[in-house]
Formats: sequence, C-alpha cells, structure tokens
Amino acid sequence: MREFTRKVSITGSTEFTGLELKEPVRIAAGALGVKEALRHGFKEMGIVRSMSALFEMNQKDGFDCPSCAWPDPEEPSKLGEYCENGAKALADEATTKKIDADFFKKHSVEELSQLTDYQINKFGRLVEPMVLLPGKVNYESITWENAFSLISNELHKLNSPNEAIFYTSGRSSNEAAFLYGMFARAVGTNNMPDCSNMCHESSGIALGETLGIGKGSVKLEDLYEAEVVLVAGQNPGTNHPRMLSALAKCKENGGKVVSINPLEESGLVEFKNPQQVKGWFGSPSAIADLHLAVNINQDIALMKLVIKKLAALDVENQSVFDHNFIEQYTEGYEKLIADIAQHNEEELLSLCGLDNNDINILVELLARKSKIVVCWAMGLTQHKNGVETIREYINLLLLKGALGKPNAGTCPVRGHSNVQGDRSVGIMHFVDEYLNKRIEKHLGFKAPTEEGFDTVDAIKAMHEGKGKVFMCLGGNFLMAASDTAYTAEAMQNCELTVQVSTKLNRSHLVTGKTALILPTIGRSEKDMKNGEQRHFTVENSMGRVTQSKGVLKPASEELMSEPEIIGQLADDYFQGKHTVNWKKLGEDYELTRSFIDKVIKGFEGTEARSKGVGYYLPNNVRDLDFSKLSNGKAKITINSLPQHHLSLNEFMLMTIRSHDQFNTTIYGLDDRYRGVYNERRVLFMNAEDVSKLNLKKFDVVDIRSNYDGKIRTANKFLIIPYNIPKGNLAAYFPETNILVPHNHYADRSKTPISKSIKVTVAKV
Repeated sequence: MREFTRKVSITGSTEFTGLELKEPVRIAAGALGVKEALRHGFKEMGIVRSMSALFEMNQKDGFDCPSCAWPDPEEPSKLGEYCENGAKALADEATTKKIDADFFKKHSVEELSQLTDYQINKFGRLVEPMVLLPGKVNYESITWENAFSLISNELHKLNSPNEAIFYTSGRSSNEAAFLYGMFARAVGTNNMPDCSNMCHESSGIALGETLGIGKGSVKLEDLYEAEVVLVAGQNPGTNHPRMLSALAKCKENGGKVVSINPLEESGLVEFKNPQQVKGWFGSPSAIADLHLAVNINQDIALMKLVIKKLAALDVENQSVFDHNFIEQYTEGYEKLIADIAQHNEEELLSLCGLDNNDINILVELLARKSKIVVCWAMGLTQHKNGVETIREYINLLLLKGALGKPNAGTCPVRGHSNVQGDRSVGIMHFVDEYLNKRIEKHLGFKAPTEEGFDTVDAIKAMHEGKGKVFMCLGGNFLMAASDTAYTAEAMQNCELTVQVSTKLNRSHLVTGKTALILPTIGRSEKDMKNGEQRHFTVENSMGRVTQSKGVLKPASEELMSEPEIIGQLADDYFQGKHTVNWKKLGEDYELTRSFIDKVIKGFEGTEARSKGVGYYLPNNVRDLDFSKLSNGKAKITINSLPQHHLSLNEFMLMTIRSHDQFNTTIYGLDDRYRGVYNERRVLFMNAEDVSKLNLKKFDVVDIRSNYDGKIRTANKFLIIPYNIPKGNLAAYFPETNILVPHNHYADRSKTPISKSIKVTVAKV
C-alpha cells in the first residue's frame, strides 16, 4: 500500500501580480516612511492600538521591537524609537485578524499551499493548538495536554535522542531559548540548528578565529564619532533603518561613510530622520560619501588592493599602520605583507570591478584615520568564502589599530531581534565543555558531549530519514533554508514536525506525517500569570541585555508563552521525574533568569541589571584581551581570492530583500527604494547584459543554477534593467532560495551561498 502524500506546493503561485515600475525613491525614511508605517499599523491593528503600542516599542519600560536587533539609544526618542519596518513587524504580529479551527476546516493545507507567502501571512494570528494527522489534509483542534503528550510519545519512540532536532529562530527570548536548549540537552542531543547558521555564522567563526569572540566589539555610541564607517554588504535603509540615525550623527560629527555593495541602496544615499523636525521639513542628509559598487563576492580583492595601497604609503610614512598596536596585540603581519606583494594591482582592480580613483579616495581616507568601524551583514557572510571575506576586513582594522578603543571596531549587524541572545544562552550545535560543567553543577544532569546538527546537517539528516522529530521554536524554516525542494522533501520525511508560531506560514503546510501548530504570544503582548505581568529579556546586536514587556492584550486566551510551552512539554516528557523542575521554570521567568546567571558565562544579576538601559555582556575585544587565542594575540590572516570559474553567459546572482519584507515575512508587494511596485518575481540585470542576451525590459525568464550536474530552476521572473555591475544579478529572497544548493556553503561556517549563486537566464 502506497504511503499517503499530501499534494502541497513548496513555492505557491508563480503568477505575476501586476508590476508597476517607477523611479526609485532616493530619500530614506522621512514623512513617507512614517506614512507607510502608520498605514500598515492602522490597517492591521486599528488607530488606537497601533499608536499606543508604537509609543511603547523600544522604550525603557516597553517591549523590544520584534524585527531587527539594532540597539536602542540610552535616551530613546519620545517621538517614537521605531522605524518603518519595525512598525510593519508590530502591525504584522498584532493584527486583529485571527485564524482558528473553523478556518482550517474550510481550507486544506493543499489548497493553502497554492497561495503566495504574502497571501498566507495575511490570514492573521494563530489562536489555538492544531494538529495535522497522518493521511489528513486539514488541521484539527487539539488540547494543549494532548499536544504535549503527542510530542513526548514521539520523542520516546526514537531509537536515539539524535533523531530529534530542535531549531530556534531569532525571535525567541533569552528565557525561552535557555529552557529550549537545556531541554534538548536533557533529552540527550545537541541537535540545535538555529537561524544564525543561515546568516551570521560566518561572522561568528571569523571573529572567533581572529579576535576570540564571535560577536562585534562596538557599542552604538561608537558610531557617533567614528572617523570612517565602512558599510559592507548591507542595506540598512531596508533591513536596519534605525542605523541610519547613527550614521547621520556620525556625519554631523565630521565622520565619513563608505558604502561597499553591488547595489547602491537608497538608504545610504539620502536620509530624513523622522525623529527630528528637520527630518520632516528640512533637506535630507546625505549618508554615503563614497559608494563602491564592488562585484558580487569580490570584497577580498577590494580589501587586498586597499591594504596593498596602504602598505605602500606606510613604507613612505610609518604612521599609516599602527605599528605599536600590531607589535603588542597581533601576529601574522609579516606574512600578510608578503602575501599582498604577490598580488598585482591591475588584477585585483579587475576582479572587484571598480574605478581606481574611487579606491584611492577610500585609501586616502583610511590612511589618515584610525577611528574606523566596519559594519556588515549577509552581503559578506553568505558566500563560500564568507569567513575569509570577513577576516580580510578584520585585517584592515588590526593594521590600523582600530579595535579596543572608542569609535572603532567590528559591527556585524544581526538580523532577527534576539538571534545573538539565543546563541549566548546556549542555542548551539557544538559542544562547550565549560557550559556542560555548569549545567551539571547547577541543573543536575550531564549534557551530551557529541556535536549535534547545524542547519545543513539537520536538513540532510531529515532527508535521509535520520531525523524524525523536528521542532521549530519560531521561524519559517522551509522558506529560510536553502534548496527549497530538498528541504521540503526533508521535512516531509519526518514522523512529526512541530511549529511554535504566531502567524501561518509555509512551514505549517509542508510538514511531516503528523504536524502540530502551537500558537504563542507575540513580543508586543502582555504575558500574564495569576494576575501578574511577566517580562522577557533579549540581547541586542551589540551585546546589551534588556527587559521586554508587552503592552497589548493577547490575541487569544488559548495562547501560551514560549517558556510555558517548553516547560510543560519537558514536564510531560520527563513525567516530573527530573533534576530540573521544568514546569516551574516555564512559569517563573525570574527563576529562569537566576539559572541563566548561574549557567551562562557573562550573565550576572540579570533580574536587576536588565532594567532600563540594561547591561553589556563581557567582550574581550573591548579590553584588548586576546588571551583565549594562541600566543595571546589577535590574528592577521591570509585569505585566498574567490574562484568562481563562470562559464559563457553565466552570471553571479545575489538574493536580496524588498523594502516590504523582513526575513521570510512579506508585508507587501512594493519595493519603493528600487522603484518596484506590486510584484516580487523580478530579476535586476545590468542594461548591457540585457542587450547581450537579446532580452528587453519585462521579458519573462527562468533562472537556473547547475551544481554537481543538478539543475535547479526558479520559474517566471520579469527582467528589470538596473544599475548593477555587469555580470551581476539580484532577485528577491525567498523566491530564489530554490536555486541555492544545500551542499554548497561557506567553508567552516556552512552558511548558504545565497549571495553568490552561479546562474544562467533563459527567456520563457
């Protein structure tokens, strides 16, 4: 008898939605940004709820934005410490629309999967636990107790704890992530992939190898008086809009901002700060003093060229490099100088595709300054050589002595609002012996000592039938991961998939044989227990831990918080017979924080210290303490140039976000900073390349990648001639994730190569 298979779509509709192409809006934020933010809020939440929540978001006694991890200033603006995308994230989470058991009776997963991700997200909040049973295509209602029993029974059936996989998204609080990670270890596995594996894992590896800590070193205030800020592989105007305020302060104080990215993004051209009167009525502030449209994945070539030119100047004038810093705190300088001597300037210039005069402007800036900050995001991390690319930028900072002092250092700009905190409190697939000792001492059980699955290995294990229970604490795993078709097959191989979620997404529709939806409260909602309100803690992109307390009434009385879900699941699994009182920890966040302080290095006095502006976790780079590294010194490294080997008519494609999305969540169909309205299936291509392929604007094409002889196709994209370097393409994520091979990734970090995919284009 053939096993029942649900006929679900892994991509949804590929029909076009009515593209309108206009001139890109060149001024970021301002009155238009406020208007768009309020429009989304009023539509989804209503005027009163929207305004009351916005005024509490990112305030000292309010709740942390559910969007990006950009830090809050010590004195938040009373006009509103939020950006357009933060307001959209709030509206999306706090929508008044709801979906319950009646909705799922009417709509099967097969039917729902035919919709786009934008349409699926628009249905509203999940408000009760649901189960999808084997052989069924409609979710049914289930009690919380039965849901926990179902998960526990499936976990107990496993031949090994390593057949269970526990994934974490960056939205979860420190308390939830801590309990989740400890529960996974108590079950007996380190299979804890997380969203960081898909984004900043390359940053963590590169920073750890060279500086001894997988986090950035700067604080928000360091940006204000930096002399030079490099913004590399990042689009803050869309992905971290509040960062523009910090860059504007830097410019006001005489600093220079340099954008390094294949695309010139509006947010770094001009900016109107809506928190200031002149942001409404005055002229916009120019942000980037220089834009370098580097070829995709040629940042190493660029940095080698810059360092080579600086080294030549240093021979003439020994003040270009900080030789005292290099001698006292680093090793590897002589090898680096020997390496760059072997490279030809013309070759490096050709690879990065830039004008030599522009590079000389950057070199002149850097030669005279030492307060330098390097900011970066996915444009550096998601390449085969992502780790090496970041290490090359770190080389620049080490040569200039631009670490361990005010207004200088590393600034990896994290995506989701607590992705860094989740890793800090123990969400990791690798083994930390110090952490395991603390777990045994304070929680009373031995944690497993075998390395677990990261995201790449987790997908492979599920695909091969070695991962049978897959639980996700937030996120939309199917659409976030690479190789969508392969990942879908992997998830469908599972006996049970469990999603702890606030909104419906495609990972609820492409599932294991049995699937559970466990609805949870949102960041903006009040978390009440016995008449008392509880609060969470989170860690921002710069290592500061703060409280977060919601202000809105929860979408349903049926919702449970993430810590409660984990605590009750663990209590059911162990039947109350464990060294940890899981149920109590899930209910008493203050008690959980006390255990975080005991178990997790760097957390101390969190209950009191996280109030107000919060407190910074220890950071060895700020103290110039490299004692964890061999010889007690930071590492200047040798990094090879990328080898792309493009065939005739092959291009390098990078996946990007539109202005109307955050991660996999699509808020709308517009991308006004690129002039695209009411459409997502578009391909940005240099006009000369369009002509070379005998194409024209709005032609429909398929995009294909070919790795290891396997052809992957993203169907039906509209050509848009665009200001992008020749040979480079750009298209929206997650629609083009289907092109990214699961088995090609960054060396050592296994981050997907989503920013440098070799593709061909064929007219339909």
